[in-house]
Amino acid sequence: MKKFSRIAGVSSLALLLGGAGVHAQNMITGVDTIDDRIEDIETDVQEDLDRSNDAARFGNPEYKPGLSGSAALGYSGKTGNNESQEFTLGTRLRYASGPMVQTISMALDFTEEDNQSTQKDVFGVYDFNYYFNDRFYGFILGRVVTDGLADELTDDDIADGTGLADKVKQDAFLGVGPGWRVFNEPDMTWRVQAGVGISYLKYGDDSSDTEAGVIASSRFFKSFSDDIFVTMDTDVLNSESALRVNNDLGLNFRMAQGFATRISYLTDYNESRAIRTDNKLGVSLVYGF
Repeated sequence: MKKFSRIAGVSSLALLLGGAGVHAQNMITGVDTIDDRIEDIETDVQEDLDRSNDAARFGNPEYKPGLSGSAALGYSGKTGNNESQEFTLGTRLRYASGPMVQTISMALDFTEEDNQSTQKDVFGVYDFNYYFNDRFYGFILGRVVTDGLADELTDDDIADGTGLADKVKQDAFLGVGPGWRVFNEPDMTWRVQAGVGISYLKYGDDSSDTEAGVIASSRFFKSFSDDIFVTMDTDVLNSESALRVNNDLGLNFRMAQGFATRISYLTDYNESRAIRTDNKLGVSLVYGF
């Protein structure tokens, strides 16, 4: 049997009333709507461009000593023709001391529509790195993903052996191992890491699986000029349930001042799925003038 889961207030009343009128007018005319949509697009594109950046590319990242971090919280509630609430929280805490860096990251997404929960997701990651020198380091990586709305696992799901992603209530993994920088030059870097760990899956019917797994990762960077570089990030997780491979190949270049582009090809392989391989071609472009 195969089971699988699958990261100001304003004191003047006149100003307050005037601002409310402008806001309502902008909502009706669509000004706010298009501005918000453009900002969402810019954020998505910038995130895709940022995927090519590796904080540990050239060695021990220079983080602020001691404790640092950030947090963001969002809430919205709507009543009227329909009722909905959305709550999001993201936080990152980092502690750096000499060659040791520890990071705890967490994200929460809760959504409710017409008194029915439509999303209850919690995502947490613990990342520990100890840098012995410029090339050799050790890591401990732990992560947990919880889906509060996971469907109950049935006998038909087990017999079919595919489409179990919606059935996983909790997906956790803890791994440990070494890492090595094969190349560490200004125009080319390549670091690899591998380790062993434990995978834990809990399903909607409260049944669970615990099994050993092997993880491996590769981060490759090659610069052809100041404006053109290639990156390839690969992650592999192999356990009794399935072999899972994720590969992200990206071509990044700047054609002019303020003009940045990234072309990527993302491959996601999972041998427990009916169609094992998903491929995605992406083009992201940012132009400022």
